Amino acid sequence: MKLASSSLFSLLVNTSKPLVSSAYAASSLNTAFSRTSFLVNRRQQIHMPTTRLFSTGLDTSILDDISITLEGPELPPIAAGSKRLFLVRHGEVINPGGDKPVYYGCQDVKLSPLGELEAKAAGAYLKQFNLQTIASSPLTRAKFGAKEILLRQDNLMNEQEIQPFEGFTEMDRGAWCGLTIDEIGKDMMARFDKCDESVTPEGGENYPGLKQRVLAARDELLALTDEGNASAVVSHLQVTRSMLSDAMDVSVTDMSTLKVATASASVVDYDTATGTQTVHFQSFKPEAGLQKSFDGAN
Repeated sequence: MKLASSSLFSLLVNTSKPLVSSAYAASSLNTAFSRTSFLVNRRQQIHMPTTRLFSTGLDTSILDDISITLEGPELPPIAAGSKRLFLVRHGEVINPGGDKPVYYGCQDVKLSPLGELEAKAAGAYLKQFNLQTIASSPLTRAKFGAKEILLRQDNLMNEQEIQPFEGFTEMDRGAWCGLTIDEIGKDMMARFDKCDESVTPEGGENYPGLKQRVLAARDELLALTDEGNASAVVSHLQVTRSMLSDAMDVSVTDMSTLKVATASASVVDYDTATGTQTVHFQSFKPEAGLQKSFDGAN
């Protein structure tokens, strides 16, 4: 069953139990709108579609129906000699710091109830595409999202077909794990984001090292994807930023500014002959009547 986002929303609004994120308690049920605009990159024009996030009472069981497809922006057919990757971020997590968000990086934190629903909505969006390979970070929060995509794929039959890649693991925050931004220091984090390697946390990674291993994993996934086909990878904020920054010619010193919403999808085509990368859209989140997620330290 294929539903436009607005049609699904109309099915969800007439219930009395609001979904409240376990990571962030919203105090109202006002509709929240998040609008994005067009960005022009020196290599291509990137369309960032409008996403509306509703905070409302809903019957969450509708997202368990694996026959439902959520619509999104139109995509052109995959060009001859090209491959397509859907870059999917996992849903909202339960921050281990509770109401005092801490950085957790590659720690295996769990999805919140809202995050699980976001993952199901992402799977419902991807249902319309025949995916050759579904890859995942080895962390639980990403594997959950990959499983929800797989459940909705008619051409893929079992969980064993999810391909885990160590290279898609989230950034290792090292000694900063469990610390708040104030405990780390805002100036220190600003220097880290600009790739000052002298402030790399003990036992942790920096952006250049992260991007190198992520792109190696991406190339492995592309090797598993035939020309004319599409695959998906469910991973993390910094991992998705690594792949997007490469596709968009964004310097590693600026990749921390790229917006990637929880359980959003970004789409990149790769021309195998020329190496050209085309970003069709960035951080699209299907409308499913869900409350806006809390996306703090990570």
